[in-house]
Amino acid sequence: METKTIFEKSVKDRIGYSLSECEIEKRIEDIFPDNILRNNTPNLPEVSELDAMQHYIEISAKNHFIEKGFYPLGSCTMKYNPKINDIVNILSGLTNLHPFQPEDTIQGALQIMYELQKDLAEISGMADVSLQPVAGAHGEFVGANIIYNYHKNKGNTKTKIIMPDSSHGTNPATSALHGYKVIEIKSNSDGKVDINALQQVIDDDVAGFMLTNPNTLGIFETDVKEIAEIIHSVDGLMYMDGANLNAMLGYIRPGDIGFDIVHFNLHKTFSTPHGGGGPGGGGIGVTEKLADFLPYPLVKKERDRYFLNYEIKNSIGKVHTFYGNFLVMARAYIYLKMLGEKGLRRVTENAVINSNYLMVKLKVHYPVPYQKDVMHEFVASGERFKQYGVKTLDIAKRLLDYGFHAPTIYFPLIVHEALMIEPTETESKETLDGFIEAMIKIAEESETNPEKLKNAPTNTPIGRLDEAAAIKNLDIKFTFYNEIT
Repeated sequence: METKTIFEKSVKDRIGYSLSECEIEKRIEDIFPDNILRNNTPNLPEVSELDAMQHYIEISAKNHFIEKGFYPLGSCTMKYNPKINDIVNILSGLTNLHPFQPEDTIQGALQIMYELQKDLAEISGMADVSLQPVAGAHGEFVGANIIYNYHKNKGNTKTKIIMPDSSHGTNPATSALHGYKVIEIKSNSDGKVDINALQQVIDDDVAGFMLTNPNTLGIFETDVKEIAEIIHSVDGLMYMDGANLNAMLGYIRPGDIGFDIVHFNLHKTFSTPHGGGGPGGGGIGVTEKLADFLPYPLVKKERDRYFLNYEIKNSIGKVHTFYGNFLVMARAYIYLKMLGEKGLRRVTENAVINSNYLMVKLKVHYPVPYQKDVMHEFVASGERFKQYGVKTLDIAKRLLDYGFHAPTIYFPLIVHEALMIEPTETESKETLDGFIEAMIKIAEESETNPEKLKNAPTNTPIGRLDEAAAIKNLDIKFTFYNEIT
């Protein structure tokens, strides 16, 4: 049965919720200027509370989410978000705060932010942390801005940022937005930074080096200290994209191996809400020599009082309204306090074990071009199935029929027909075994019945969509019958 929109389910004069009479004596027209008032009554659905609840449950069942099934989306760390994070976050002492309140009335909130800053600094080996960025890419943009202003403050006229060919797409984007020329270097046969290639492009114009570690192949960059020495020799800065920090918690601190800047994806590593366009958290940590460039304000402590410090000498200024997404920070804070140091180390251990278990079981059927030093994720290839007319996209769609979300596909670009698989630490061996079984069956189907894959999915609420046409002919607005002319 075709799903109707909430507007199509609307029945005139059906009421689900009643509001009390407005106590404002003035008319709306007397309060707001004409240019922001509507000229007609909004088209709102008229449904009962039960209608609304059934509608949203119906459409949620058509979606895939971590509570519904395995979600091995590489580079995204789709771990389970403990519900205690949300339970604590609905406490009125957190939700009823206002950013304009006097500092003396928000000491608890400031303490959460202060301690989270300190915890993230300790985890990463950085001197100080700003929580203001509200997404990973936003944190990365702030990091690039700090690189730019560090050199500008010293009178440097540097023009280049170096990064490997396995970097995230946001790395070259944030560099280019700050006017830098992006220098891409090829990975070596192990999937790591080619030191010889780096030495050939290093010069005094290099402002910094952007690196994800472990990189997007899931491989740990073992030559980071040597890379850092090369970059620092020309007064460049080392930036670590923290997207894969889940593979390092409690074992390796970026600051200890030569990085000057790192951003945190609170929604990945520290289990806050993930997807749906936000809200998010992309805090940024820096070493001592860059602390004066962080966005203001930072939360500081003097005796027993917490306060917002705006007196930061070379600060790049605000990068978001007020102080960032506070309730996202609170969730990360709860997660960290529950786990502690020992728990964080277990996160890394289990994430790495799960990834390597999957890789060993699947690499016979799906070749893994880069296997050395694999950490929390790995990149397999569906290249061999092209001889049967089957693409990686077909494999991904067929997985939906088995109840699993697809891995990331066609990224990174240096692996043809890539399948980027990240199980995270929260999945059980039984779940991983079920995924392995499904992947092996799909490999067999590719050879014996390729048409089944080309037509997949077949047992999901919605079949395969024409994604290219959807992008070219974007239609996301519902047209009401009374609007049709």
